[in-house]
Amino acid sequence: MPKLTKAVWQYRHEKMVRLMDELVVDALVFTTADFFQFATNFHTDVQPWERPIFAVVPRQGDGFLVMNELSTNHMRFSMEAQKVWVTDVTFYAEHPMLENRLPLIHQLPELLAERLKAAGLHRSRIALDAGSSVLAAAQRLLPDLNVRVATAEFRSLRWQKHAEEIKVMEAAASLSDWIQDRYREAIRPGRLVQELDCAMSSLFVQEAAERFPGEHFEVIRCWTLSGPASASPHGDGASCGARIREGDVLVNIVIPRLNGLTIENERTWFCGRPDDQKKALWTAACNATTAAVEAAVTGRPVCSIDAAAQSVIERAGFAHHIRHRTGHAIGIVHHEYPEDMAFNQRPLMTNEVYSAEPGLYVYGVGGFRIDDTVVVGPTPGVLTSTPKSLEYATVG
Repeated sequence: MPKLTKAVWQYRHEKMVRLMDELVVDALVFTTADFFQFATNFHTDVQPWERPIFAVVPRQGDGFLVMNELSTNHMRFSMEAQKVWVTDVTFYAEHPMLENRLPLIHQLPELLAERLKAAGLHRSRIALDAGSSVLAAAQRLLPDLNVRVATAEFRSLRWQKHAEEIKVMEAAASLSDWIQDRYREAIRPGRLVQELDCAMSSLFVQEAAERFPGEHFEVIRCWTLSGPASASPHGDGASCGARIREGDVLVNIVIPRLNGLTIENERTWFCGRPDDQKKALWTAACNATTAAVEAAVTGRPVCSIDAAAQSVIERAGFAHHIRHRTGHAIGIVHHEYPEDMAFNQRPLMTNEVYSAEPGLYVYGVGGFRIDDTVVVGPTPGVLTSTPKSLEYATVG
């Protein structure tokens, strides 16, 4: 069963300690949902802007968490399943209590200050993933505490994946290939586009239940754009009631999340035989994806992925139809770091994971985008294996 064990915690913790060395700090504090999950393996169930959360990971000693009471039973389930990596938790309340009182939400600065002091961190240097008004208030109670925000540096923690993470992503990718086959079987003229996606989402969760019982699975997106609307990567804002028509180009987006990790699998379909223009655009997009995947080689610049795809599209004469970079890193969230793929000159590192999704968008015709999830290596590894051929892409 694909899941993350304490081996991933050890891997991530070693990276955290190295970052502490680099930043010359004594602890890291994670306050955003995705970084909180990175540090704890707890699937955050609150919006931190509304219900602040803190995961404190010191250089020495055990870490601790400060969380909203809403997460009490969720945390208990996670502990009983031995999924969460940091188990010293202090909860605070967001409503008045007459019995078994907890600190209230307006007392968070005092609570956090007390926990930092108890951990011996009240005279330390700590780094944050993002600014926190609560921690700023706690700092006023601990005048010898030195706090800095190091968002960019924190993001580097998530570039390279552990082997167990890639195994989970492989399992999610295999499931996405299965649902793409179901899409191919289900596309037909007259079908409501949104109904198609809902039907695919239903099949997705049923198949996931067979493959991964008891694991954490989410359908982040099963979304299709059909006809001229697909010329906008995010649609035309008028999807309600849209139906597939004979001759339409369809672009779909399949994004599952399994045990806290996502992948992307996107394909372009034809409802009926495409004309020569559509074939040429589809072929350019497909060849660009292949070039992007092949460029995901350890040691090459991050931007070489985008450059390889763009070069193919330019040679095909379609550069004026590009509307976005070739892809993005992917992992705990759908869009990971680095976010500046097209301009980033640092060398790619083994086991980074990217979407390779160059796209062409022709107003009045449609979109043409084929997306594979690729693992960087001396030889790149492709997690998604949905066929990339005109024959497969043509339905009917």
